[in-house]
Amino acid sequence: MTELIGYSAAFCTTLAFVPQAWLTWKTRSTHGVSLGMYSIFVLGVLLWFIYGMLIGAWPVILANAITLVLATFILIMKIRCG
Repeated sequence: MTELIGYSAAFCTTLAFVPQAWLTWKTRSTHGVSLGMYSIFVLGVLLWFIYGMLIGAWPVILANAITLVLATFILIMKIRCG
């Protein structure tokens, strides 16, 4: 049951970034995205990923690996497109 809750939480929080990443990709616009917030967020997700690796928690590892890719994409677009 614990693993199911972990994977469900990971799925929901990761899925939450897909619409923003898709909109950013489609419009090539990051007008409403805060550079400061996404910079800190990407660092936090990276640290969660490392933490998950250190303790061997697969829900944490998988969710943060995918979220890191999506959030980094949005951050890079924000830096490039302003």
